[in-house]
Amino acid sequence: MELLEFIEKSPTPYHAAENVCSRLEAEGFTRLYEFEKWDIDPGGRYYTVRGGSSVMAFILPEEEYIGLAVCASHTDSPSFKLKANPELPPVNGVVRLNVEGYGGMAKESWFDRPLSAAGRVALNTDDGIEYKLINVDRDLMIIPSLAVHMGQAHENGKISIQNEMLPVIRTDSAKLGLEELIAEELGTGTESIAACDLYLYNRQRGTVFGAENEFIASGRLDDLQNVYASLNGFLNSEKSGMLKIFAAFNNEETGSLTRQGAESTFFEDTVGRINERLGITGQEYLRRFPSSFIMSADNAHAMHPGYPAKADPVNRPRLNGGVVIKYNASGRYTTDAVSAAAVKRWCGEAGVPFQEYHNMSDIAGGSTLGNLMNRHISVHSADIGLAQLAMHSAYETAGAKDTEYMERFITRFYSTEIRADKNKLAIS
Repeated sequence: MELLEFIEKSPTPYHAAENVCSRLEAEGFTRLYEFEKWDIDPGGRYYTVRGGSSVMAFILPEEEYIGLAVCASHTDSPSFKLKANPELPPVNGVVRLNVEGYGGMAKESWFDRPLSAAGRVALNTDDGIEYKLINVDRDLMIIPSLAVHMGQAHENGKISIQNEMLPVIRTDSAKLGLEELIAEELGTGTESIAACDLYLYNRQRGTVFGAENEFIASGRLDDLQNVYASLNGFLNSEKSGMLKIFAAFNNEETGSLTRQGAESTFFEDTVGRINERLGITGQEYLRRFPSSFIMSADNAHAMHPGYPAKADPVNRPRLNGGVVIKYNASGRYTTDAVSAAAVKRWCGEAGVPFQEYHNMSDIAGGSTLGNLMNRHISVHSADIGLAQLAMHSAYETAGAKDTEYMERFITRFYSTEIRADKNKLAIS
């Protein structure tokens, strides 16, 4: 299954971005670097990268564009990040690594699984700092749980990352430490390693399962499932008069506050530079916003069959039920009546089922990309996703049909022209 292959090749946001870029290059897109002057032409296909882990690609129409058609997803997933000087003193002959949590992971799901490390390494060179991707592509470490015979391990039911979730990597007699392993992977000396952004990832491969192969399970379904589906929809879409933008941001799981996150200026900067090169400024720029639409694609909670009381009484997404439209009265999701109606229309035109999601009213909901992007460029927006179980687990479950549903829906969305009128949104 191509989705699972994409996820396997994307153990970190850096690798996910690299894989997206490779696909864009194969489809004839030209890379634009932020430090260079941009030269773009009508009908052109371009992309740019920030922080090595967030990607924005865009397709220009042949004529002046009507508005923006944007689909955004995120490249990161909850995990553990290695701290500086990660190797701790041995305990009973075993060396562990010092880690901290990244995002709101389901901690218990990380015990007793084969893990490895991947990410980005900064190297000292004669003329500056060079950064390279790394993936130690083998079973390298494990976080062992406490045997049940020894009683309750977690004080007050809470798992301590600092005390209980440090991965075992070697014995104190092993000749190679983590730094030596990194240097060996990169073909350099340890003295060249200046700093690292390294994350743990689950080595268990994704799988298709069920009596009729109706389910999939993998790490990082949230949100690489939508990165993959929206990229395909973007590339498969028909020509239109819209400025079509694909966005995949890093750091959604920690609030999007980095220079490459959805709360950064990356989206605004990119759109601004496009308009500058096209000679569109002032009111001519702003008048296109009412004819624009942001689709924020991030997975949604399916109703867990073992915990129906945790779900809304009526709006209960299920696996293989199609595109999920997400609502929140406090604005954590951007969907309103107009944008929901548009999503339903596009689903119908694409022959894709849809379902609707509200949190149980007594449980606070999370937020995602749409409302953050709207703080920079305010347009019509909807939050959507695909239903899944065990969100933020090291190994999540989703429906095998839903990726195709999302891909078809996004293809239709990007193939549409939107025009604002006095009290309507014309869609063709």
